[in-house]
Amino acid sequence: MPVGGRIQHASKPDLMVPSLFRVARRRVETADTVTLELEPPEEGRLPFTPGQFNMLYAFGVGEVPISISGNPGKVDRVIHTLRSVGPVTRRLAALKKGETVGVRGPFGSGWPLSAAVGFDVIIVAGGIGLAPLRPAIYELCANRERYGNVSLLYGARTNKDLLFTKEFVTWAGRHRIDVQVTVDQGSADWTGNVGVVTTLVARAGFDPEHTVAMICGPEIMARFSVLELRKAGIPRREIYISMERNMKCAVGHCGHCQFGPEFVCKDGPVFPFDRIRPWFIRDEV
Repeated sequence: MPVGGRIQHASKPDLMVPSLFRVARRRVETADTVTLELEPPEEGRLPFTPGQFNMLYAFGVGEVPISISGNPGKVDRVIHTLRSVGPVTRRLAALKKGETVGVRGPFGSGWPLSAAVGFDVIIVAGGIGLAPLRPAIYELCANRERYGNVSLLYGARTNKDLLFTKEFVTWAGRHRIDVQVTVDQGSADWTGNVGVVTTLVARAGFDPEHTVAMICGPEIMARFSVLELRKAGIPRREIYISMERNMKCAVGHCGHCQFGPEFVCKDGPVFPFDRIRPWFIRDEV
């Protein structure tokens, strides 16, 4: 009951126990990628920080960490974009409207949007790595006047693997974001850039001493992106990377996601590059 204008809760929720959410909408993005809009068991708001993730539980199969890919300004539903690559994600991707999924979260650190105020911003995304960065893009759009030049550099294997393409026009037009897209291999009807995403860095307009960079994608892509951004003059301290990998419990108990002295689930998944550099450049870590 409300006491003194505040709501008192009987007990703190158990972070290891999933809540039951209902699939309100399922949208096919590509041949192997879907977006799920999930409704909570009761009406309410589900606030999160861009860059955070939830643990999604497919009953009878298992649990996986999936970054939140929705708009942080619209939190009546929680939105996840996932690629079908294993038993759990295959089951989640096959869920239909009205079916139930277990949700724990949100967990983890977010993108440095407050620290980037007054700076130019470069977002480098590879493949499904655009999904964890999409909430940050929404936040940049909602507060566009607070930032300098904003560039989205996005690469995928083919043009059929590109995500959220219908939103590119809005981001580029209404919100003045420089959207540049490339693919490793284009189909016969593809008229855009062909090549790795790092080739787009030289085309972006930014002041290297006053730029914050955010990277999400395969680790090999992230490594070469860091090299290219450093070559362009962006300080290591202003480069941030999402290291969403090997997470199992989301609370730092199991140790599966240990990365040097860090736990990706608890200390990340978004890290300043300076903080993880000694381990990021080692192949065996």
